[in-house]
Amino acid sequence: MLRHVSIKLTVGFLIALGTICAVSAQQAAPAQGGQAQGRGGGGTGAARASALPLFFDVNWTRPASQTGQVPIVQENIGDASLELKQYGLHANCLLTSGNPGSETTPFSAWSGVCESPFATTFRHKTSAVDLTGASKIRWAVKTSGLHVVRPVVKLADGTMLVGETAAASVPMQAQSEVPLAAIRWMKLDPKRVVTLGLQGGAFNEIWVPNPDLSRVDEVGFVDLMPGSGHGTGGYIHVSQFQVYGRPVPRTATTTSR
Repeated sequence: MLRHVSIKLTVGFLIALGTICAVSAQQAAPAQGGQAQGRGGGGTGAARASALPLFFDVNWTRPASQTGQVPIVQENIGDASLELKQYGLHANCLLTSGNPGSETTPFSAWSGVCESPFATTFRHKTSAVDLTGASKIRWAVKTSGLHVVRPVVKLADGTMLVGETAAASVPMQAQSEVPLAAIRWMKLDPKRVVTLGLQGGAFNEIWVPNPDLSRVDEVGFVDLMPGSGHGTGGYIHVSQFQVYGRPVPRTATTTSR
């Protein structure tokens, strides 16, 4: 009787052990397959495509010579490789605002006293940028009234475009991202900073068909409304502005204008 029980226990143990091994093998197989697919799909073992690099980070700074709320100048750009460009009838209207290092009121550019629409862009001194594919802008903005912040680019041939995406955040600075290759663009008059139509566009179409973003000279932001002055009427704040894309060597067509 004891021998019979021992045999039954041994057989039961072997069956249980076999079941555990089978379940472990089934769990391991999908994990391995998923890992191979994540690296490039099809189990080829190819490396995962890396994210686009940070092309530039404006990183607003306050030089020791500045006190109070003053116009934004080149010295407020922390990245020494960038040139500040400002457009519009009241082009140099942006003022500094906030405090460096503050989380609640970060140091930023503020548009409240801009008497007309304006555009502010940044030009890398040695490279243009390819904004196709997964390129993006990462910014942190705060707005008041019906004001919004939109992306703006200047192409290698001097054409300026404003994107359809609008960022707004009334209560506080909020970070968001704009996928540049996935949005539509309109022509922008750099002098008046107003949108322009297309000659011969059917049904009053204003969107530029297939703009070439593979060699962009300047990238920045635009406010298509005048500010309301000091106070909380209408303005934009921009405290962070980063561009992710591939650098492109400059040619004769992308020299500074």
